[in-house]
Amino acid sequence: MAPYSQEGEPPAIPARFTLVIGASLMNVIATVEIALRNAICANLSQHFGTPNWLIAPPAPFEWRATERDKGTKALDSARRAEYAKLNQQEKAALDALAYPNGRPANVSHAARAKARRNQILVSDGKIIAEITLYFWKRIYSGDYEQTLWRTTLKRTFPDKKIKRANVADNLENIYQARNRLAHHEPVLHARFADTIRSIKYITERLEAPVASPNTPLANLLAEPITEVEAQAQALHEKLAAYRIGP
Repeated sequence: MAPYSQEGEPPAIPARFTLVIGASLMNVIATVEIALRNAICANLSQHFGTPNWLIAPPAPFEWRATERDKGTKALDSARRAEYAKLNQQEKAALDALAYPNGRPANVSHAARAKARRNQILVSDGKIIAEITLYFWKRIYSGDYEQTLWRTTLKRTFPDKKIKRANVADNLENIYQARNRLAHHEPVLHARFADTIRSIKYITERLEAPVASPNTPLANLLAEPITEVEAQAQALHEKLAAYRIGP
């Protein structure tokens, strides 16, 4: 039997084992993402003092192009979701707002639908729900050290010992693991250990003045983390049995 790579698995180990671990780990990451998002949104809402800070933050602050684009796409996605709930009569009624001087001739169906959607008002909460972990981890990057971290985001990780780069590095580990799991790729061995370590780093420090394994978030995830660690250990032991000796 051929040896397996660190990221792969031998044919005799069913893929369902890695999928079970992946599902458990994804649930933990999703909870961390929600907690992080909520902390960031509460912080930035207070900092900017405007309900539309995600799409149109007050000057002089400006999002970088990537984040601005993510916000625009999230707004469109939220509008699409609301538009899909309307019946045909309600959709047609939006024409009066989209085309107050009458609908021009030869407007394509796609252009008309977009013009209609642009008239739909959606809440900040629905837009924020469309934003992915990529956005939230990006605003802890060096690009926002001066404009966000030093001015306000440091309060989401208030422990004085924490530097922005520490947060960014751990969020990057979690983000990379999440992407692998979303594509049904295994997160095992060193990658699994790094991911768990980063998850614990965030859960023990998010909105905590001093790092502690007993923060509300850490307590919430203590059992799920223990369970997925046990699952991973069992699978690692199975995989070790397939190693070919020297």
